Parts: sequence; structure tokens; C-alpha cells
Amino acid sequence: MYKNLKGFLEALDRAGEINYISEPVSVRLEISRFTDRESKRPEGGKALFFKNVKESPFPVVTNIFGSTRRICMALGVDNLDSLGARIREFTELNPPKNFKEALNIIPLAINASNFFPRAFKGKSAPCQEIVLRGAEVDLSKLPVLWCWPGDAGPFVTLPLVFTKSLVTGRRNAGMYRLQIFDKNTTGMHWHIHKDGSHYYNEYCKAAKRMPVAVAIGADPAVTYAATAPMPRGIDEMILAGFIKKKPVRMVRCLTIDMEVPAEAEFILEGYVDPGEFRREGPFGDHTGYYSLADDYPVFHVTAVTHRKNPVYNATLVGRPPMEDCYLAKATERLFLPMLQTVMPEICDYWFPWEGVFHNIVIVAIDKEFPGHAQKIMSGLWGQGQMSFCKAIIIVDKNINPADPEMVLKELLTKFDITSDITITKGVLDVLDHSSPFTNFGNKIGIDLTERFSGEPPRSGDALYTKEPGIPNEPVEINNSRQLFQDSFKNNTIANRIIAFSVEKDEYRGGKHFADILLSATNLESFNILILFDNSIDLSDNSTLLWKLFNNVDPGRDLIFKGKRVVIDACKKLPVDGHAREWPEELIL
Repeated sequence: MYKNLKGFLEALDRAGEINYISEPVSVRLEISRFTDRESKRPEGGKALFFKNVKESPFPVVTNIFGSTRRICMALGVDNLDSLGARIREFTELNPPKNFKEALNIIPLAINASNFFPRAFKGKSAPCQEIVLRGAEVDLSKLPVLWCWPGDAGPFVTLPLVFTKSLVTGRRNAGMYRLQIFDKNTTGMHWHIHKDGSHYYNEYCKAAKRMPVAVAIGADPAVTYAATAPMPRGIDEMILAGFIKKKPVRMVRCLTIDMEVPAEAEFILEGYVDPGEFRREGPFGDHTGYYSLADDYPVFHVTAVTHRKNPVYNATLVGRPPMEDCYLAKATERLFLPMLQTVMPEICDYWFPWEGVFHNIVIVAIDKEFPGHAQKIMSGLWGQGQMSFCKAIIIVDKNINPADPEMVLKELLTKFDITSDITITKGVLDVLDHSSPFTNFGNKIGIDLTERFSGEPPRSGDALYTKEPGIPNEPVEINNSRQLFQDSFKNNTIANRIIAFSVEKDEYRGGKHFADILLSATNLESFNILILFDNSIDLSDNSTLLWKLFNNVDPGRDLIFKGKRVVIDACKKLPVDGHAREWPEELIL
């Protein structure tokens, strides 16, 4: 494992996994263009090291986690299931009694191995070789990226934000973006569901100033740990120690009561005052859209410390695939064994990238009784960050949930619109823009498992055994494309899917076009009809899925008529019953 970021970069260099850019580049959009292009290359391209940054003396490195090989190198494993296997070994010896105990497995296991963080021993920690205090602080000297044209300013995109509970004193490390406001203040974008926000509320209730420290450029296990959904009160540095099989060395800050990783490249020390807010955003986010501007706490920087020759580590988030997809994939594999301890019927799961990791999950289960799929849906919607998931699809254990062709076959040959859908309401990720309400909305579960005795039978009279004719587009429909018509031609198809491009206006919304399509006699051989905006390329399946997963509120945007459904995956307007501002798509 790696002592620090530079140790990891040296390993990437030896492995041929990093490209060096010597030409002068700007932090304003230019580094983003390089990184976005590289992230979209096959297998995630290479990490990028920018030697000559126009606005700063410090070099920038991006995309260090952005491939299967690099994320495995970062975590010291041959494959991402290896860490989960270490967790599974412990759970089999010490089975937890409930989900809370399951989430505490990592610290319990580490306690036995003695991998808790330790105090740095030495005269001066590497992260404090250079110290700037008070008037010396100038955040403009850091090569902070202005990522997307519509961003409100430059943002620190890979910050490890360290806070402590005022009540318990327990430390948290989270990753919350920081918009640079001026030379010594930034925004503190912690969502209301995050531990940093929870601890902030404790300080607000006590009317006390909250100390906060930010590390930039830590060793890869420490950086990953800050992104992981650990239970509240469990120090993420314990997870980093578990991954490294070695304690993380921490050093006390110089101006606040907080400890930070001693081997980090940069440290920002400061505080957040209760009740002080400032407009933050918009920001080009991992959904592929701009997250909207809103009021967030203000982080006042009292000191900046760094190594003598530091490297600034940044990431670019946007429409998948991007670097953060691989970090999220590591979390998917690491936390599966913990989920299985309380839901042992779960065989595997998969978060498609087009669902940006909180819009859809496909779960394979070992079904044992009627209603088992619905039990799993309810259980997942009540557990930790799985509760944010908008759509859950359940398949049988013989189906690989990460194999799109297998899942698609189940959908086309088995799915019954009248009996396989569960609609409910619950908490949503703050970045979900499809719901009429912030942080709350409709969810959908789809049961594609085999029927058991005691469950309502699937309808069999909607089966199509012959190819449909090419439909003539009704008036007001701009274009159409039959989806998956070349798939499984030798199978009896229960569902015909067709996509349409339409142009909405203030009078014509999704229901208007749904009425037209459901009344068209030449479309009666199609039972799933999907609306997309006129600008969408209907031949790009990845884009269609991305729009479908991001733009649909299951309770409002599914228009049923008998055994048929129209799904509105377009941008929503007031005529659709959507009063919230709709975010713009990211374009460089």
C-alpha cells in the first residue's frame, strides 16, 4: 500500500497508467476538457498529471481512480470483491443481529487487527512543512478547477472534510464540494442527510462555532474512505486502515482542534459559524446536470498548510462514465457482504452507471416465498443510503444483475405491467431533479422473479409472437425507434418497447402525447411507449437509459391505460405538474 499520494502516483507511472501534460493549461475549463475526454476513453483512459498550470505554481492530477485497474491498485487488491471477501470472513465468524450491527462490522474487525488511526510521530508532519496563517491565506493560489461553463465559480472537487460531533466527540470524514468565494472563504456543501450536516446542526443548537479541516491529496485509501457510506459515529480513517492493513497517521491542526492525515498534500483549517449561509452553485454534478444554486454554510479558512512540493488532486464529475463511477463501484462491492448479513437472500446487486448510483439498482435474490421480492424492496428502501434509490428491479438468483442482456430478456419476456410494479414514496437524493419535491418523492419497484403459488399470475394475453409492423408516427410525433427489436427474436415477447421524440411546449405536456399514442390503432402492438425530448438521439441506448433513470418520477410520469404504459422521460414543464426549476445538462 501507499504512504501518500505521491507513492501512488509513482506506482501509476511504473504501471503505465498516467499521462503527463507539459503544455501550459488553465484551471478554467481547460483541465476539465482534457479530463472529460480521457474519462470517456475505453477502460477509463489514463490518470492525467498537469505539470504546468497557468494560474498556480502547483501541479494538478486527475482521474487517478478512473479505471478498474487503477481503483484496484488504489485499494491494493486484484479485484474489487477482495475487500468484501475480507468482510465476509468476519461476518461468518461473528454474525450480526441487525443492520446496525452489520454496518459496524468493519470497526469490529479492525479492532481485532489494531488498525485504528495513530498519532504522527516526528517533529513536523509532511502536511505542515509550509504554514500560511491569517492574512497569508490566499485560496486563489491553489489550482482549484472551474469545471463546467455554467458553474458559479471554481470548486474543490476532491476534499476530505473532517468534522467532530459536539455531543460524542467522534470524528467524521466526508467529501463535500467547496466553492471558492474569495481568498479565505468557501461554501460547505453538505447535504442534509450527511454526517457533516448532522454535526453542524449540533453546533447550531448550542450556538457554537464549528471547527472544520479539509485535506486535499491524501493516499488513495484515505481518499476513498471519505466517499464511503459508513454509519454515523464510525471514523472513516478506520476503514482506510482496514484497506491499508496499516493505521492512518494523523496530526493535530495548528489553529483548530482537529486531526488530519499527516501525509496529505494540502490542509485547509478553519471554522463554520452557525446560521451563516451564502448562495452556492450551480455546479456541474455527477448526474450529468447542474445541481441548482442554494444556500449553504460558509467555511472560513484560518490556515493553509502543505508539503514543500505538493500535488493538487482533483476530480471532474459529470455524466457517466467518469472517475467517480469507479469509486462508487468499489463501495458497491465492499458493502455487499454487510447487506447480505441481514438480507441473506440477496445474491448480488448492480448499480448501472446510467442511474448515477442512486436512481436504480438491480438485485438478484434467492426467492423462497410469495411476496419475497416486495420484502426486499421494502427492506432496501429502509436501509442507509440505499433508501435514496428511486428504482429497484428484483430478478431471480440465476440472473446475473450486472448482465444487461440477461436482465433485458427478463423484462421483455416476463414483465407484466398490471402486476409487477410497486409504487411507493420516500426519501430521495437531494440531486434528484425529477420529483416535484426536494428530497422526497415517488419510487418504483419491479418484480421480475418467477411467480410462486399464492402470488397473482402474470397476464398471458399480452404476449406477442410475431414481429410488429413499422408504425407510422401519429401527428405531432417527430421520430420513433423500436427498442430491442433485434433481441431475442426466438423468444415469446411479452413486451414491445418503442421510443418517441417529441417537442413539448407550455400547452402540450407528457399526458398530451400519451393520449395521442395510446389512441393510435397502429401502435397497439406496443405496450411500453417512452417519450424523449426532440434533441435526444434515439439510436444511443446509453443516453436513453440515462434520461429514463434521471428524468422520470414514477408516480407522475407513468401514464397507464389497461395493460399499456407511456413513460415520460422528457424535461418537465409546469404543464406536466412540475413547478421546480429543471436543471440544464452539462456541455463543455
